[in-house]
Amino acid sequence: MLQMLLIHANYLDEDFRLVQGDIEIEDGKILRVGKDLPRKEEDLAVDCAGSYTVVPGFVDVHIHGCAGADTCDATREALEAMAAFLLAHGVTSFCPTTMTTSRETIQAALLAAKDMMDHPMEGGARVVGVNMEGPFIAKERKGAQKEEDILPPDFPLFQRFYEESGGIVRLVDVAPEQPGGLDFVEKASQLCTVSIAHTTADYDQAKAAFDKGVTHATHLFNAMSGLHHRKPGVVGAVFDDSRVRGELICDGFHIHPAVLRAAFRLLGDRALIVSDSMRANGMPEGEAFDLGGQMVTVHQGKALLPDGTIAGSVTNLHQEIKNLVSFGVPFEQAVKAATLLPARAIGLDGEIGSIAPGKRADLVVLDENLDIAAVYH
Repeated sequence: MLQMLLIHANYLDEDFRLVQGDIEIEDGKILRVGKDLPRKEEDLAVDCAGSYTVVPGFVDVHIHGCAGADTCDATREALEAMAAFLLAHGVTSFCPTTMTTSRETIQAALLAAKDMMDHPMEGGARVVGVNMEGPFIAKERKGAQKEEDILPPDFPLFQRFYEESGGIVRLVDVAPEQPGGLDFVEKASQLCTVSIAHTTADYDQAKAAFDKGVTHATHLFNAMSGLHHRKPGVVGAVFDDSRVRGELICDGFHIHPAVLRAAFRLLGDRALIVSDSMRANGMPEGEAFDLGGQMVTVHQGKALLPDGTIAGSVTNLHQEIKNLVSFGVPFEQAVKAATLLPARAIGLDGEIGSIAPGKRADLVVLDENLDIAAVYH
């Protein structure tokens, strides 16, 4: 069988240490890694010597849309447009993310994602599950979510979504302080990762939710109570609890660079990067785009509702890695937060997220400026 080798490569090994060697690929998976691996004359060898660095393909577990398409368009065509755009930006796996919208739209979006998983497209990032952001959130912290479609935590409804889509939901958001919230957490956490999100919870309420099974915090710092020295809030609860990881949007708008540096130091391997991007990502500025039934305009890289509320982002994981490095976060930590750690958050770290034998050969080659030179998928 024809094999492919990336030779003389500087790459991040499974412990995210920068090493030099070869990466052998067969049938879409990493067969071996090491120095001076033997190869047959007919094998394809790509020489990565020089100022290139090979990293795992990026994994975005929270993305609503890009390239003019949105998960809640609920069509295969929309997901294919997203997948093609993402792969060009180094994202090899993603979880299309729903909004707070009608039950019918959520169900249709789940079925479209299931079709993409059952019949993957060529030349696009792989759909590895769905992230349900809403409708089980707090109206007071709705952000860019549509208030009329917000529902109290409803496990039977979620279970129906989950089962009718074939169990593809990898993440579900909830405001656990709402009536029925803790019961929802306890039951839903048996099916997938449960995340605290768009919540009015205080520190004690957040900790109670962690005890019931919340292990994730959606776009940490945003749409939740912040850190105060006498009122630690949800942010303080996440910092304080080693069971819980936090998503960080690293576009420089959602969170100040100094706070990002502090969060990465405090959280370590509990910090992961998400884009939370919407359909305007990759489109011209100044145009208005729909996000969950509300119109969003992008100005100077910032997506805003008419009232000035930040509405998702127009960034991508590759740009966020570059941002973090420029902010002072170590390169290795930034890459790990965009690869292995999001894969771990959805239970797929045994298949994707790092360069190790047996895992998928999802690889991104970066040049000396951290620009993408090639993507293998």
